[in-house]
Amino acid sequence: MREAVIWTLIGDNMYLPLAVLILLLDIILCVTVIFLERKNPPVALAWLLAFIVFPVFGFILYMFFGRHLYGARIFSKKTEADIIYKTIAQEQLTEWLEYHDNALDAEGFEKTAALLLKADDAILSENNEVSLFTDGEEKFSEMKSAILQAKHHIHIEYFIIRDDELGREIVSLLAQKAAEGVLVRAIFDAAGTFRIRKKQFFSPITKAGGDVRIFFPLKIPFLNTRLHFRNHRKILVIDGQTGFIGGFNIGDEYLGKGRLGYWRDTHLKIKGTAVASLQRRFIMDWNYAAPNARLFVTAEENEYFPDTLLEEYGTSKVQIASSGPDSPDKAIYSGYLSLIGQAKKSVYIHTPYFIPDEPIYTALLLAAESGVDVRIVIPSKPDHPFVYWANHSYLGDLLEAGVRGYTYNDGFIHSKASIFDGRAASVGTANWDIRSFKLNFETNAFVYDKTLCETMQEAFLTELETNCTEITPAIYANRRILVRIKEGVSRLMSPLL
Repeated sequence: MREAVIWTLIGDNMYLPLAVLILLLDIILCVTVIFLERKNPPVALAWLLAFIVFPVFGFILYMFFGRHLYGARIFSKKTEADIIYKTIAQEQLTEWLEYHDNALDAEGFEKTAALLLKADDAILSENNEVSLFTDGEEKFSEMKSAILQAKHHIHIEYFIIRDDELGREIVSLLAQKAAEGVLVRAIFDAAGTFRIRKKQFFSPITKAGGDVRIFFPLKIPFLNTRLHFRNHRKILVIDGQTGFIGGFNIGDEYLGKGRLGYWRDTHLKIKGTAVASLQRRFIMDWNYAAPNARLFVTAEENEYFPDTLLEEYGTSKVQIASSGPDSPDKAIYSGYLSLIGQAKKSVYIHTPYFIPDEPIYTALLLAAESGVDVRIVIPSKPDHPFVYWANHSYLGDLLEAGVRGYTYNDGFIHSKASIFDGRAASVGTANWDIRSFKLNFETNAFVYDKTLCETMQEAFLTELETNCTEITPAIYANRRILVRIKEGVSRLMSPLL
């Protein structure tokens, strides 16, 4: 196809310069990708295929979605600022760690806890009360109640907020608290708020004295090469004492009012020392998004890290781990690998996007072949068609190894929750896909609590019986030719998704 396009252009002399230009650009891009993506051969091969088959469209696609080679350089200043702030905030967290005489007791997953501590300074705190939410109505009701109770500050960081009934209600509540004198700081991602008239939509908050910042703004509408490196985090911290983290964004669709129907997700409310780690994460992101209004609070300034966090709220052990293109250590990704490797009985995964790289794929395969009960739930309906068919392709390949795959039928499953041996769990914003592993800014809570994890495991297994359909090897082998083609094409393009 590539040769046909170029030779057609060459056949007419007036298009000869254009044909030569396309050919040169094609060669330059091929060489660029080969050398710059040499550490990631699957991505390089996928882009080479796109350039060869679609020389013009491939170039456009690369300009929009392929320029993710420079994340470390783009966010180098953020990395430097994060390191400075981590050093300051760590003083307070270290005091609390010593206060609890924490010995990395993590329900048999001590190696994961040690890895996360090393990779992301993820303090393991042990005095937390963790509440679980899987329904949007319940989660947002609790979130709105927490906002209304704020006395000193509200720190909110979300990937998406919609200009709809729920989005406007949250904005109104934040504006109300700002008018009362509460310090309201908000971060929303540029891509996640792309369709919003931001100045007008957020004006109630800013007019009331709050501060709203857009993370990594998109410079040129409809022609943008900054679509990668999105802030996919969903964090809310109230007065430094109550924290929320999970998969729900802010909008009516997350209440089940969108085209995909009921929205099944997982979110946590945390009270205890782990909230300090959520606070630290927010402040580091705030200092990047708001360079003219940075926060560098010290251990003595307890408005943001109150001593009340030392109270005994509960017994859940929690680590807050983050990763992104600004960090060389992919803490969440490494945490997933570590949890799979240490699991002895079961690995249960909810994910809307299942596009594993080779290490994750191999780890799941080996776990299943070693007798570990590995079960993965993906959506039964697509929100992104290419991703949907890639999901099925990767999951289908694992079935022969003994992995059991399911589709969630009661609406759309967006949950990023995983349970290991009924003793450890990861809940947060990171999907099981390459984008979350390497390109997006993500934050997960790693929870070590036998009681909570067994509750999550029982709910997981119950849902398999009531709301899911199993994809057996026989069913997968009998899929139609058209489905096989869709899966094959999506699988080839999966490193780019």
